[in-house]
This record gives sequence, structure tokens and C-alpha cells, in this order.
Amino acid sequence: MKNFPSFTRPNLSDRSYNDSRSYISVQSMGRTIFLTPDVITFLEGEGNYTFIYTNNGKKYLVSKTLKSLAEQLSAKFLRVHKSYLVNADYVVERLEDDRMLKLSCGKEVVVSRRKIKEVSGLLDHTNLIRISA
Repeated sequence: MKNFPSFTRPNLSDRSYNDSRSYISVQSMGRTIFLTPDVITFLEGEGNYTFIYTNNGKKYLVSKTLKSLAEQLSAKFLRVHKSYLVNADYVVERLEDDRMLKLSCGKEVVVSRRKIKEVSGLLDHTNLIRISA
């Protein structure tokens, strides 16, 4: 009889509620992929669908609203516009008097007029470079 290595199955009931929401599942080419928030650069909403952009340059489409995904993600994600949710860890520059944010992937995201004060207040404690037009 062969000896198989023993293993212990993790007790899923010990997971906290927050642990179960610490990733977003997406369907890609017939497979389910679990994305952790730290790999998500930004999200772009279009109606009932949202594009998720990752730090490795991939783009995923999910059939969830931006609002529902924002509720799943941590406070480091900033709602900068009705169509954009940005991971603050990937913001590298603040452009045009905080009306635009440049992300590490090169994407420039517009900040809505209503969100400028809130976003600049949240980003003021960071060492981001401000570039005026």
C-alpha cells in the first residue's frame, strides 16, 4: 500500500466575512479567475457592466455595476467619477489642478468636478507630484 502525503483541509467556516469578499471573481475563457484588490489598477463602469484593469495589463469584463464592486473593495479604491474607480496605490501623478490622475499603467483618468475636493483631500497625505496645466 502506498503512503500518500497527509494534508489538512482548511476549515472554511473559520474565515471571516471580509476574507470571503477580498477578491473579485471574473470569467475568462471558460475559467473563473479570482482577482485580489492589490492587482486591480482601476475599474471602468459602463451601465450594468464593468471593465477591470489589472497591473499586468489585462482587462476583464464583468456583469456587475461599478457601485456593487465598489462596495466589495477596500477604502483605498477611490470613486473619482461616475464611471471610474481607481486604486490609490497606482496613482503616480495628479494633473491639471487635480482634475486628472495619471496611473502607473499610463492611463489618465478624469476626476469629476464634484469629486475634486474629496479626491485631493484623500491624496494630500501621499507624496504624489502635482503638475499644473
